[in-house]
Amino acid sequence: MPEMTYRDALNLALKEEMRRDPSVVTWGEDVALYEGSFKVTRGLLAEFGEERVKDTPISENTIIGVAIGAAMGGLRPVAELMTVNFALLAMDQLINHMGKIRYMFGGQINLPMVVRAPGGGGSQLAAQHSQSLETYFMHAPGFYLALPATPADAKGLLKSAIRDNNPVIFLEHELLYNSKGEVPDDPEFLVPLGSAEVKRPGKDVTIVAYSRMTVLALQAAAVLEKEGISCEVVDLRSLKPLDTPTFVDSVKRTGRAVVVEECWQTAGLGGHIASLIYEQCFDLLLAPVQRVSGLDVPMPYSRKLEKLCIPQVEDIVKAVKETLTAKY
Repeated sequence: MPEMTYRDALNLALKEEMRRDPSVVTWGEDVALYEGSFKVTRGLLAEFGEERVKDTPISENTIIGVAIGAAMGGLRPVAELMTVNFALLAMDQLINHMGKIRYMFGGQINLPMVVRAPGGGGSQLAAQHSQSLETYFMHAPGFYLALPATPADAKGLLKSAIRDNNPVIFLEHELLYNSKGEVPDDPEFLVPLGSAEVKRPGKDVTIVAYSRMTVLALQAAAVLEKEGISCEVVDLRSLKPLDTPTFVDSVKRTGRAVVVEECWQTAGLGGHIASLIYEQCFDLLLAPVQRVSGLDVPMPYSRKLEKLCIPQVEDIVKAVKETLTAKY
């Protein structure tokens, strides 16, 4: 399999799906002439033309609203938001329309659309541009939510999202765009939505993570392996649908769990994951579930302070060691 960056894997997925299906279109701020803020849409305008690749006004509410109408009319739009932080300006369209139209129409129409958005912290972009908002979308019904951690999963999940008849919010961590990995060049390579994956087998503790935190979890597992601690790393990949059986089965085998999330801890996804583990693994748990989360503060601009607000490898290592020594 060829090796490529996360960015190029997404680009390849878009090109393959637009070549396969003429109803697939893409639009957003600077996606055509400028080829996207992170160059994910590089080469699309040249290959597919301005009828299928369009620059839009700086209006997130409009970008999503037009995509909803296009999907209802038979197209398969991929709408790009320059950053997930700007999705807050389109929450009415996302939550009240995209998430509810199929339900309110009694399932008589499909809504095959994807909303792509980069996000996450660690780039010194300060409080308004460094947020992880997945729990906002996790809370609202009516659409799927995918957060790939590797280039292969980025390609396979995006292709599945474009082909699905349900709306999908597809979140890409900004610090992953330059990461590299092997990616199948098969145009029919798909990663099913709602399927978690055990990225690393282990026997002492289960680390449940997603997006960039999966990468850090794997790094932490490598550090702990040198100390004789065997960590199983489960990458959720999708938050809706949530593949609960995969991480629950893992915790049943190891008896211990650490949940890692970049978003704020209060009402965060980690609490939901922990509750599912307690509900389904309580009698088999050897220690309380540990949570590693972002701090409940607006993101500072200072690099040193920013690092303190986002989970790091050493934080995951510490949590694993704590759960190994803790007892009920």
